[in-house]
Amino acid sequence: MASGLETEFATLHEIVKTAKIRLSPNIWDYLIGGTETETTLRRNRLSLDCIAFKPRVLRDVSKIDPSSEIFGRKIRLPVMLAPVGSLESFEPGGGITVAKGAGAGNVPMLISSVTTLRLEDIVKGGDAPKIYQLYVRGDAQWVVDRVKQAMDAGYDAFCITVDTQVYSRRERDIAKRFVKSWRTADVGQDHQAAFSWADVAAVREKFPDVKFLLKGIGTAEDAEIACQHGMWAVYCSNHGGRQLDHGRGSAEVLPEVIDAVAGRAKVIVDGSFSRGSDIVKAIAMGADWVGLGRLYCYGLAAAGAAGIERVIELLEEEMKEAMGLLGVTSLKQLDKSYISRSMPTNLTGVHSAFPLLNLEDEGY
Repeated sequence: MASGLETEFATLHEIVKTAKIRLSPNIWDYLIGGTETETTLRRNRLSLDCIAFKPRVLRDVSKIDPSSEIFGRKIRLPVMLAPVGSLESFEPGGGITVAKGAGAGNVPMLISSVTTLRLEDIVKGGDAPKIYQLYVRGDAQWVVDRVKQAMDAGYDAFCITVDTQVYSRRERDIAKRFVKSWRTADVGQDHQAAFSWADVAAVREKFPDVKFLLKGIGTAEDAEIACQHGMWAVYCSNHGGRQLDHGRGSAEVLPEVIDAVAGRAKVIVDGSFSRGSDIVKAIAMGADWVGLGRLYCYGLAAAGAAGIERVIELLEEEMKEAMGLLGVTSLKQLDKSYISRSMPTNLTGVHSAFPLLNLEDEGY
């Protein structure tokens, strides 16, 4: 299956540019922005740019397979569409459109609880593995009810975001006096602030057969505790630089998380992963899957479900190129021997992976 957008979008940066044109200035800034000084956001990209490849040559790379597996199913790439709130602000179909794009591209998706759509409707939107992601907005019974509802609806796993105990100051929005409608209707933040490891243990005990993951793990110490609580996956993330300012980049944190997990759980990472080569770096470091956030939202805003599929197609092309030039034909062959620390060359920013955008000249 193909997106049909091969001529319209020959590169990823063309999709980014079209998304900016089609979105209102407020929604564009909401999508690309971080918190306060946006230091964490830039460090996400910087931590990836500080990783260089160590290629091997004279190997048969005539057949390259960048596919992966999840929930016993083969998927096109080792990526998943990360949970993003208020998808309806990028495209009217919101989560249902994303489900269609994920299904067409054959990659899993996490659907955010910040949506106006019923989770039962979203799960029917497309044939893709699906994980439900929760912001805690109620008491212990409320959380239990949400887990049961998601599992009954057919979701494959359940994710709890744990790095939003305090909502951050996103100054791109504040400076414009942009009040997000999904935030004004969002009550119960005090429950997220009070949510603790004891609550994780309690819900895990209620649903011993559910695959749980915690999103927002940023240290080896918390990765260890997550494994002790029987998490199926540890999701290394700093919320795309949108929560704690002056944090570390995700690619900098990832090695210590992988070492702490030590094979006891799956490892997911996100944070400015924007090119196929970025995904290859994460797999070489030991991650199982990479979460894509802003990147697939650009595809969604630019061309709906087909735009998401086109993003996946281009990432596949870029991954195959990087893998072939590294001298590997499958993800299993990648390890730390193919990467090294090096000096970055680009001025880091949310779009520094796309230098042909001419960011400064075009106001990106």
